[in-house]
Amino acid sequence: MKSYAAEFVGTYWLVLGGCGSAVLAAAFPGGGIGLLGVSLAFGLTVLTMAFAIGHISGCHLNPAVSVGLWAGGRFPAGQLVPYIVSQVLGGLAAGGTLFVIASGKAGFDVSGGFASNGYGAHSPGGYSLTAALVTEVVMTMMFLVIILGATDARAPKGFAPIGIGLGLTLIHLISIPVTNTSVNPARSTGVAVFVGGWAVEQLWLFWVAPIVGALLGAGVYRFIGSPEGSGK
Repeated sequence: MKSYAAEFVGTYWLVLGGCGSAVLAAAFPGGGIGLLGVSLAFGLTVLTMAFAIGHISGCHLNPAVSVGLWAGGRFPAGQLVPYIVSQVLGGLAAGGTLFVIASGKAGFDVSGGFASNGYGAHSPGGYSLTAALVTEVVMTMMFLVIILGATDARAPKGFAPIGIGLGLTLIHLISIPVTNTSVNPARSTGVAVFVGGWAVEQLWLFWVAPIVGALLGAGVYRFIGSPEGSGK
């Protein structure tokens, strides 16, 4: 239960910190943090939680990561559902907290997007469904390669949180213009339910694409990361 609680808390922090930076600080008049700041905020949430709860739950914070770690032989199938449920609940709790905070400003309108992920007319840069699908699959695939490599027993000890956090920062720098960056179904769900409408209608892509990408990433790392002659 402590592992599930840790995943709840960690995902709560990821969504509150990452999406909160986008909703509250990205375009703040006179000193907004912009795309670079939001990208860094998402990376910092993972980096800080990896140090805080990595020794408790492994700090997945993401259903796609849990699925990818299972496919990569690093996580038991029996814990998949409880982890995913904990992550989604943490994301929803963070979305609720952010909604209460954002609603405290006159003129706040959730229809502006509320950091939701989208494609087509709801892509920040107007990118198509195909572009969004490819982006989310590839970015999640590379995220899993980074995670599996950084946490490999042969990797330098103690540096995994830094590599993973910076990896997520880079992913956001690349893909915010395309989809507002998901690579995490819990992050997408946590804010989409408060927007409703188009955000919920397009949510399927931000479950399917990250999970497909995670499975591909696990396969890639199993191939490139297995010791020579191991057959694994």
